[in-house]
Amino acid sequence: MDLLIGFVTILVVIACGAALAHTGVLDARSQRTLGEVAFFVASPALMIVVISEVEIGGAVANLAASAASLATCFLLYAAWARWRRGLGTGSVLIGALASSYVNAGNLGIAVAAFVVGDTTVVVPTLLVQMLVVQPAALVVLDRLTGRGSGTLAVVKRLTTNPLTVAALLGVVLALTGWELPRIVASPIELLAGLAIPAMLLSYGAALRLSPWPGKAGHNREVLVATVLKLGVMPVVAWAVGSALGLDGRVLLGVVITAALPTAQNIFLHATRYRTGEDVARETILVTTLASLPVALLIAVLLG
Repeated sequence: MDLLIGFVTILVVIACGAALAHTGVLDARSQRTLGEVAFFVASPALMIVVISEVEIGGAVANLAASAASLATCFLLYAAWARWRRGLGTGSVLIGALASSYVNAGNLGIAVAAFVVGDTTVVVPTLLVQMLVVQPAALVVLDRLTGRGSGTLAVVKRLTTNPLTVAALLGVVLALTGWELPRIVASPIELLAGLAIPAMLLSYGAALRLSPWPGKAGHNREVLVATVLKLGVMPVVAWAVGSALGLDGRVLLGVVITAALPTAQNIFLHATRYRTGEDVARETILVTTLASLPVALLIAVLLG
């Protein structure tokens, strides 16, 4: 019953976002604004709250399973796209990210909260993606497009990304056991409460405003990325997690996290660097539509 309530809660809020877009209350600009509020303010606050409560030492197996599943799908797509399709580096990179980079910061936290009952299970995936994968990918894209490829540009990108900064602060708090003063912690906790509703409303609006897939001529790339993302990735996460002794709620969280759809910020990167845009957009849409049934199946099998 808790699983059903969790999914219904998420779907209702997503449906509200879609309805707001359908009726014109939210248009493309306001949907992006809502997403940016979540990205720049609410999500960083939530990252601080969630990550600071994690026992870093106890999350090693979770971290390994998350990293292994991500790396497996990333490399499989990259190898296929390069040697079987002959795509350029930028397109290969965006497609590989689309097949492995999960929507942990948006749907991941919501699913962990309402379905798994523990938001900390998604933190290792967030740390791998925000502190390793995303910075490295942006460095490569910067080099390909000639945008600030020096060391200073890399450092600036790391120190100005609000999610990265918040994640680092959360890690420091978790490792040291420090607690923020209540005068600081209270507004952070209040803003953190905005994150999940804002994410899901923005997400629902984006679904309503997005074009249907299949029109851009990249169906094969989208299919491969989708199969890797929703089929291979959770299986690898389950296999590695089980081998490392994970079970119960933690294993469920790791596998469901791996089965989440492609993160929307992959499309933002694709549009900014003007490479792989069609594949990113369509993979995000297809994996989004298909991920909830997959996650529900995983919850039934492992819950």
